[in-house]
Amino acid sequence: MSHNKIISYKEAAKLIKDGDTVATTTFGLGGLAEQLLVGIKERYDEEQHPKGITFVHSCGIGNNTPGRGLDHLVAEGLVDHLISGHIGSSPLMVKNVVDNKVQCHLIPQGVMNQLYRSIGGKKPGLVTKVGLQTYVDPRVEGAKANSITKGDISEVLTINGEEWLNYKNFPINVALIRGTYADSKGNISFEEETGKLEGLPLATAAHNTGGIVIAQVKCIVEDGTINAKDVYVPGMLVDYVVVVEDEKYHSQTMGTLYNPSLSAQVRVPTHHTESIPLDERKVIARRAAMELKPHSIVNLGIGIPAGVGSVAIEEGIGDELTLTLELGVIGGVPATGLDFGAAYNPEAIIEHHAMFDIYDGNGLDLTVLGLAQTDQYGNINVSKFGTRVAGPGGFINISQNTQNIVFVGSFTVGGKSEIRDGKVVIKEQGKAKKFLKQVEQITFSGKYAYENKQNVLYVTERGVFDIYEGRMRLIEIAPGIDLQKDILEWMDFEPIIAENLKEMDSALFQENWGQLKDIVMAKAK
Repeated sequence: MSHNKIISYKEAAKLIKDGDTVATTTFGLGGLAEQLLVGIKERYDEEQHPKGITFVHSCGIGNNTPGRGLDHLVAEGLVDHLISGHIGSSPLMVKNVVDNKVQCHLIPQGVMNQLYRSIGGKKPGLVTKVGLQTYVDPRVEGAKANSITKGDISEVLTINGEEWLNYKNFPINVALIRGTYADSKGNISFEEETGKLEGLPLATAAHNTGGIVIAQVKCIVEDGTINAKDVYVPGMLVDYVVVVEDEKYHSQTMGTLYNPSLSAQVRVPTHHTESIPLDERKVIARRAAMELKPHSIVNLGIGIPAGVGSVAIEEGIGDELTLTLELGVIGGVPATGLDFGAAYNPEAIIEHHAMFDIYDGNGLDLTVLGLAQTDQYGNINVSKFGTRVAGPGGFINISQNTQNIVFVGSFTVGGKSEIRDGKVVIKEQGKAKKFLKQVEQITFSGKYAYENKQNVLYVTERGVFDIYEGRMRLIEIAPGIDLQKDILEWMDFEPIIAENLKEMDSALFQENWGQLKDIVMAKAK
C-alpha cells in the first residue's frame, strides 16, 4: 500500500461527495466504522458538506444511547435518505425519521446483505419472496417509514406463475468497513471482531460500481503477518485504511469494548447456567421449547425467546439443538443484553449474508420470536408502534422462511401475573392490548403463512393460539385463567375457540418440570 492510502479519519470524511450513497457494516456498534461517522459529522459541522447523502446499512446501528451510531449523522441537510434494516437503536435519527426530516426505507436485514452481492456481481437485482404480503411489499407500504419517502425499492415479478419481489440494485459510492488489522497492501483481518458480517460483499459492491472502500482498523501490521486464510477483505478491494483514534469507536458490541471470549479467541466455562426463576416468562419459554425436535437447528430472538435456550439447558437437552444467530454465529451460547449478536464458544462463524442464505432456504427447524402485536389474521407487528419506528431487522427473513414458528410474549402490555400452586394468578390485567383487530404494520403475514402451510403458534402465559382457516384460534388455556375475563375481554376480536380446547400442561407451572427431554426425544424418527 502506498503511504497516501493510510489516511486519517478526517481525510477520509473529505472523500465523500454531496449526494453520495454511503454504506457501512454494523450490528449495533460491533462491526461499525464509527470513527468514520464521527469524521463525517465533524466535517459537516465545519463545511456543511457532504450534503444530501444516502446512508445504507443492513443491521441495527447504535446502542440505544443518544449520540451513537446513526445519531452522529443527525444534522439538517446531511442525510437525505436512509435505506436500513433497523434504526431503532439510534434514538435521535429515529426522531428525524418520525418528524419527516429524512426519507427512509426499512427493508429486511438479509435482503440488504444479499443485495450487496447482486450489486457487486451486476446481477439484475435480488429476486426473493422475502417481504411479500408484509409492509415491505410495494402493494402494501413499500417499506416506506414516513410520508416524505418517495419511490419503490422493490417491484413485484411473476415467474412461472409465482409472485416474487425484485429489490433493485443501486451504485454504492463509498463503503465503510471495519476489521482488526491491515497490512501494507490493505488486506484486512478480523481477529478481534465478533463476526465477519458483510464486509466482503459490501466492499465488492462499492469497488465494482466505481466507488471507494475505506476500512477502519485497530492498527497496521507488517506484510506477511496476516495468514492468507485470515484475510477476509483482500487489499485489492480496499482504497484507504484509517487507524481508529478513539478506542470507544471500535467497540466489539453495543456493551463491550473488547472481550476475547466474544470473538472466539478464548473459550470460557458456560455449563454452570443458573436456572431462570419460575414466572410467566419461564412458562412461556417452556411451552415454546415443547416444539423442539431432536437435533434442531434453531434461531432465537432477543428477550423471552432467549429463555428457550436456558430451559433446554436446564432440562438437559442443550446438546439437542444448534443455536444460530443471523449475524453468522453457529453454536455456542448466545450472549445477551447489549452483547446480543455474539456468542461464547461458537462452533463456527460464517458470513452474514451466508447465514441468511441458510435461513431463506428453509434451513431452520424452528424459530422462536417475540410477539409485540398480533391480530385476527395472525399478522405480527414488531417494526412500528405509533410514532416509534424501528425496522424489521432479520425478522421477516426468518419468520417467512421457517416451517415451524413460535411467537412468544406476554398476553397484554404491562400485565402482571405470578405462578402460584400450579396456576396463573393475574395481578394486573395490563395497560394495553396486544391482540388487535388489525396490527399497525405487517412485519409477519399470517395470510402468507397460512397459504404456505407454515406451522405457527402464538404462546402467552394465558393461552396458546394457532392459525386455523386463515384466522386466529385459541387451542390451549392456562390453568387458573378465566376464558371470558382474562382472554376474550382483552382481545379486540373474537378468536375461533377450538372444539377440543385444552388446558396447558399443568407440569409447565411447577417449580421443577423435568419433562422436556421425553417430549423432544419422542419426536425422534
